[in-house]
Amino acid sequence: MHAVHFGAGNIGRGFVGLLLHQGGYDLVFSDVAGPLVDAVNAAERYTVREAGPGGVDHEVTGFRAINSAEDPDAVIDAIATADIVTTAVGVTVLRFVAPLIAAGIERRSSETPLVVMACENAIRATDQLRDEVASALGDPALLGRARFANTAVDRIVPAPQGGTGIDVTVEPYFEWAIESTPLADVSVHIPGAHFVDDLGPYIERKLFTVNTGHAATAYLGAQRGHERIAEALGDLSVSTAVEATLRETSAVLRAVHGFSDAELAEYRATILDRFRNPELPDTVHRVGRQPMRKLSRNDRFIGPAAMAAERGLSTDALIGAVRAALDFADTDDEQAVELQALLGAESAEVVTSRLTGLDNAHPLFAAVREAVAQRQSVLR
Repeated sequence: MHAVHFGAGNIGRGFVGLLLHQGGYDLVFSDVAGPLVDAVNAAERYTVREAGPGGVDHEVTGFRAINSAEDPDAVIDAIATADIVTTAVGVTVLRFVAPLIAAGIERRSSETPLVVMACENAIRATDQLRDEVASALGDPALLGRARFANTAVDRIVPAPQGGTGIDVTVEPYFEWAIESTPLADVSVHIPGAHFVDDLGPYIERKLFTVNTGHAATAYLGAQRGHERIAEALGDLSVSTAVEATLRETSAVLRAVHGFSDAELAEYRATILDRFRNPELPDTVHRVGRQPMRKLSRNDRFIGPAAMAAERGLSTDALIGAVRAALDFADTDDEQAVELQALLGAESAEVVTSRLTGLDNAHPLFAAVREAVAQRQSVLR
């Protein structure tokens, strides 16, 4: 069996690639970073180290990498004979990999459909990828040669600390939920993944708990001068605010998807325990990067806050996290710099609309606008 994975970074190697390897797939990593591609091709194996209680080391073999910027035709050939194509490149990059997937589909001779899954921190990212692939296909009917399944993925993979080559450190916990309906006529072997009929509740539970909680910890921790996520959660003021934020997102999840209070409380506790793992050297700057994306309409803050406001539920803690995100001024992050420039150049009304995509009549708009104006009063 053969898999092509777009994105040879830490998540690609330490999460998706590892599980595909354990499922018996030979791996082809596709990436545009030449030095990374060279490093992967220079290694015969790499180690995925699980840091924390119960963690073990896993060895990955049977892989190679292709520089898709230099040799796109080799990537297309690999896709043409693959069983599975996965991505971990960021949802904004999917439109760039879609033409390669489309060309691979056009070149396929196998009657077995290609399984395509976008493993991104976004709701229904595979649907977005499918639309991009459909647009790139010369014959739309060829889309039937592939099966596109949405996924919800969860594993903390911190930035490398140097000196480890292509080895990766991850947390022991992971979750990979996969839409089962599109895969009814194909076989997929991924140990530890679970297949569900309705992925929506799992995606939003993960996004509105893991991603919301992680980012809230980063921004609130940065405000208090903390460097690491675990350190930030050791600060009572930060942990209290994060817990309040997740109680608000849990209220939304209960109202929309019918999760029980007990189930959500247990899930929140598990997530926060993961963030407190002292063996994961995760920083507030890594987790907080790209604040403009994280403040967009359907992402981890505005998404659940808008749903809460529409239902008359509390959004005070979520707005507090938004306020902290607006304070994030990391000069090494392009979006953080852009955000601070936007705050300094435009009115609170314009900034709120542009960042969140909310209509000014939306019940959440005024609260976000107030948070924006508060940040602007400090800058001006």
